[in-house]
Amino acid sequence: MVIPSNVPAGTIPVENVAVHAFEIPVDGPDGMEQDGTLSWSSTVLVLVEATAGGVTGLGYTYGDVATATLVQSKLVSVVTGMDALAPASAWRTMFAELRNAGQPGIGAMAVSAVDIALWDLKARLTGEPLYRALPGFRDEVPVYGSGGLTNYPLPRLISQVSGWAAAGIPRMKIKTSRDPSADPARLSAVRKEAGDGVELFTDANGALSRKAALYWADRFAGEWRVSWFEEPVSSLDVEGLRLLRDHGPAGLDIAAGEYGYLTPDFGTLLGAVDCLQADVTRCGGITGLLQVGGLCEARQLDLSAHCAPAVSAHAFCGVPRLRHLEYFHTHVRLESMAFDGVLSPGGGALRPDPGRPGLGLSVRWADLERYRVYGSGG
Repeated sequence: MVIPSNVPAGTIPVENVAVHAFEIPVDGPDGMEQDGTLSWSSTVLVLVEATAGGVTGLGYTYGDVATATLVQSKLVSVVTGMDALAPASAWRTMFAELRNAGQPGIGAMAVSAVDIALWDLKARLTGEPLYRALPGFRDEVPVYGSGGLTNYPLPRLISQVSGWAAAGIPRMKIKTSRDPSADPARLSAVRKEAGDGVELFTDANGALSRKAALYWADRFAGEWRVSWFEEPVSSLDVEGLRLLRDHGPAGLDIAAGEYGYLTPDFGTLLGAVDCLQADVTRCGGITGLLQVGGLCEARQLDLSAHCAPAVSAHAFCGVPRLRHLEYFHTHVRLESMAFDGVLSPGGGALRPDPGRPGLGLSVRWADLERYRVYGSGG
């Protein structure tokens, strides 16, 4: 590590921030993936590189290419020159810069990508894995297999479940509620393939009304022993979530929070869910996630990691009341295409490599280039 001589002792200025975006087609049937409320044909990876002292850190989020444009137009100039060893200071400055442009939504996602890159950079500069640069509570993160998209035919659904079982993952989640009449056959096939010892989760992605969600909560728990019902109603319907939490069957946890962007968003869900969720690539990055973790600790509420396993496996080691991490097929596939150094589950958990600094990732530029929709070559 080379520290420039013209800066105060103990600081390393960020020299450069580069922004890239890649649009990668999905591998779903007929080139589509579906859940309870949305269909999509591709996923955009917005990738940020932050360089200081001859070292480069990586961060990313998933969103529209406009997120990359926002990073470039609003955040690059304010982060450049700041201390690479103080990501939280840059985090506050970035959100202040977005006051009029808009802090929630793609604003928070843009901050998340840069913040993750800065934390990765700091860990690489100090020569330690990212999870050990955080206030560590653990060195592994339990995972649950996630996919089971609503447009999967039964053979593919069953194959995915058997793959998770073969990997030793004891928890599995499928999407439901786009066509509720199809869900009984899908759940029966999954329960039969997974066996009685596997925890079975469902995710409606906010597709149901309150009364329909209550009806299906009873059936999910009673007929297929489902123990997790994610976004039975929209996350915007906080009272509806509370209704499900208070009146749903015992043993069925209600979960939401993946669309939280700012810390107050998570505060509104406290008391309305049994387990809160947070997405480190949406909630302000690692700096924002640690604040959400503090909220959960104060309320004695578990926090579950939403997707982005390559980052989440490190970031959620710094969360005191962790439940588990969503090992989501779409992100697992994309991150394996985009990076070398991604983790594979063992014994139902992801374990960051203590011998690799930062996130332990390197970009597969040659493989990604044909998908580029923003920025220039890495």
